[in-house]
Amino acid sequence: MAALLITSTTATADPPDPLAEFHAQPVKWAPCGGTLSELECATLVAPLDYAAPAGDRIKLMISRRKAAAQDRRRGVLFTNPGGPGGSGVGVPQFLANSELAQVYDLIGFDPRGVGGSTALNCRAAPAIAELDSRPADAEFGKWAAEAREAEEACQRSSGGIRQFISTANTARDMDVVRTVLGEPKINYLGYSYGTYLGAVYGTLFPKRLDRSVLDSAVHPEWIWREQLRQQAVAYRQDVDTWATWVGQRNEKFALGKSQAEVLAEVEKVAAKLNTTPIGEYNRSSFDGAMGVGARYRPLWSDLAAIVTKLRSGEKPENAEGAKAGQVLARTSLQELRSGVFDTVTCESAWPTDLHNYYEDMRTFRERYPYGFGVVRAAPMTCTFRSFTPPEEAVKIGRNGYPVGVVVQSEGDTQTQYASGPAMAARLGHNLITVVDEGKHSIYHGGNPCVDGKVNRYLIDGVLPGSSSECAGDPRPDVPKDGQAGAAPALSADRIQTYLDGRGLSAGRP
Repeated sequence: MAALLITSTTATADPPDPLAEFHAQPVKWAPCGGTLSELECATLVAPLDYAAPAGDRIKLMISRRKAAAQDRRRGVLFTNPGGPGGSGVGVPQFLANSELAQVYDLIGFDPRGVGGSTALNCRAAPAIAELDSRPADAEFGKWAAEAREAEEACQRSSGGIRQFISTANTARDMDVVRTVLGEPKINYLGYSYGTYLGAVYGTLFPKRLDRSVLDSAVHPEWIWREQLRQQAVAYRQDVDTWATWVGQRNEKFALGKSQAEVLAEVEKVAAKLNTTPIGEYNRSSFDGAMGVGARYRPLWSDLAAIVTKLRSGEKPENAEGAKAGQVLARTSLQELRSGVFDTVTCESAWPTDLHNYYEDMRTFRERYPYGFGVVRAAPMTCTFRSFTPPEEAVKIGRNGYPVGVVVQSEGDTQTQYASGPAMAARLGHNLITVVDEGKHSIYHGGNPCVDGKVNRYLIDGVLPGSSSECAGDPRPDVPKDGQAGAAPALSADRIQTYLDGRGLSAGRP
């Protein structure tokens, strides 16, 4: 007989977890204090470089508001307010009176580089160029020089952490937090840039993501320069839509009977302010005000009145039009840049040939002056990127986690409308379109239709239709020509109240 050959096998152990030390760290909650008195805060530790987790470490600041109805608790809801560079520890307090707060532990965090986490502190560079909504060709070089100076100043003061401030690493930080909290999966609500962060998390950790809502999504193919350029396009679309509305009400505003006629009057006012400012209010301020006023539909009547008053050459001491326009212009300036923006947006390559930017600036100052559109076309720090990202930007996709929801406003200027359908298509998510609305970041901002659909999904798991609609804030009740009624009187205080009431002038997520 042939000899019987016996082969013994030994079970192969799982490889050691390179992040075991980070995953096993205790979390010590304590009251956040200050303006975040409703929340608990804690500090965790994460690798600076996930490719070398045994090396340098960073601090992560997280916050929590426990589910109010613990008997109905269905896990944690991670949140992000956008940016890039927005502090997120306060978001659970912003959502404290939402229905989500009943069933979720609301989790906020300062992304790496921001606020209470290990911060990327870039020194300010001196201003070289004057902020002009329609700069002359001779000024373009100053814009480029200022961007170069800003990049060099940031690089000089960024220590050894800047190249590791990225969306992918922030997503990895989120998963460390998830593990430390002992949660098998997270749910997610992200606004603006936070939509891309959420999509990156789902791409890298698809088995760890349950329900997700991406509110005011970035375009998955516009990372990042094109996303900014499209902001200018969105501002112009809103102004065109406003001009059409005003043209149908010439009896009330006397600015023309068509979109073209109204826009011609707008340009006459811009030209007059360029040569004869009213106080400190000039053409650039006016262009900024036009972008913001046209974006927010309830302010359309006020914007038309601003144009009418400025056209009349109202004197500074009685310049309600200038005062009201300055409120809008300040809001436009606040929307330009913040935080670690100049690092995260460099995770993908930007053109380095300045002629590309100069050609765009010529087009944008003519076609897209409103809302400081030219700023979106000009050279930025990423044009002169002085560091090399250690990895390519993540190509997002959904593979294994549930269908989510994308919310997008038709007139949103920060993330142009096309971004929402594109993100929904890329991830196979369902899309809620907020019709005739210019607001950015909609959920829990006063739209009951959106709130209802999102709550039904995140709380009960019931998806809205594959493509559904909600109405936005209404336009002013000003009758068309031939119908009785008058436009309300201009009020700068009413404009400020509108912006404050929606958190827009205070930087709500």
